[in-house]
Amino acid sequence: MPFVTVKDGTQLYYEDWGTGRPVVLLASATMNSRMWEFQGPYLAGHGLRCIMPDRRGFGRSQRPWDGYDYDTLADDLACLIDHLGLREVTLVGYAMGGGEAVRYLARHGSHRVARLALVCATTPYLLRAADNPDGIDASALEQTTAAMSADRAAYLAQITSVFFGGLQATPETIPLSGQMMDWMAQQALDSSPRATVEVTRTLFTQDLREDVRGVDVPTLIVHGDRDPSAPLELCARRTAALIPGSRTVVYEGAAHGLFATHADRLNKQLLEFAGQ
Repeated sequence: MPFVTVKDGTQLYYEDWGTGRPVVLLASATMNSRMWEFQGPYLAGHGLRCIMPDRRGFGRSQRPWDGYDYDTLADDLACLIDHLGLREVTLVGYAMGGGEAVRYLARHGSHRVARLALVCATTPYLLRAADNPDGIDASALEQTTAAMSADRAAYLAQITSVFFGGLQATPETIPLSGQMMDWMAQQALDSSPRATVEVTRTLFTQDLREDVRGVDVPTLIVHGDRDPSAPLELCARRTAALIPGSRTVVYEGAAHGLFATHADRLNKQLLEFAGQ
């Protein structure tokens, strides 16, 4: 199985499928490379090379005690990209993966990255603050981490339902079976308890506005208008305002799990974007 050893000695697992232009797909906070069940085979089957890492603490990667901040996660990504010698990368960040992507660009530059796709990203800043009055109150973070610590399995099952709940069915919506929902929840459990809590703290509390302002590659922003986890106005709209020339595509009726519920549309959009 393919692993890369990063700066602190942690071994990170990754999938590497296909040949052609490289696309690096960064999963949502509690998920891993298996999340790309719908995108990986499609993109690799259409002439792209898909690299899908498990971030530290999740999936088949090692589970160290520390390193769940954006700086370390971005440096982990840099180690992977350098290890594989990738250039002209299409970097795709989903939810928290979007934060990793923009922090990577801020810390390591864009000399290996050709374009950026932010899908349901939690950028630029979730937490309510004096200069971010429409953000989410810190009490929500404390309630979330307390629920995780009390019964992680129940919490992650509930979060999975939120991922896919609240959407408004349209002709392009793909219905998901109960078995698929259970599989997604089990995937989220394939992680260390500390990693689950710490990445949640990171995505809630880290201010990425300056990182986003510094993005200097063509950027596609994809978001659902019914996303309860990363609200459209707080996340996608504000991210777009900070990246001149970015393109925003809103999926009507879509919630946070559009990688599955709107897989056909997202696959075609990512394929087209990566080929530009």
